[in-house]
Amino acid sequence: MQTLTVTSKGQITVKKEVLRHLGVKPGDKILLDLAPDGNVVLKAAPHERHGIEAIFGIFHDPGRAPVSVEDMNKVIADAWAGKR
Repeated sequence: MQTLTVTSKGQITVKKEVLRHLGVKPGDKILLDLAPDGNVVLKAAPHERHGIEAIFGIFHDPGRAPVSVEDMNKVIADAWAGKR
């Protein structure tokens, strides 16, 4: 168990080994959840993507295999031909 000291400003410093355990690096964010029993849960926040990277994977369904470009082209061609 780690012991942290609270500063006069109400801040704490989390030690490197804790940050390493969470997998966070400088600039990353940490989520803090207050549990009803008085405990606190710390976890790494999901990485936010910016720009064009933000759209990659937004339609990914983990329970479904990705669709190939060939399959997409077939669906498009069938739709244009009135088959769908």
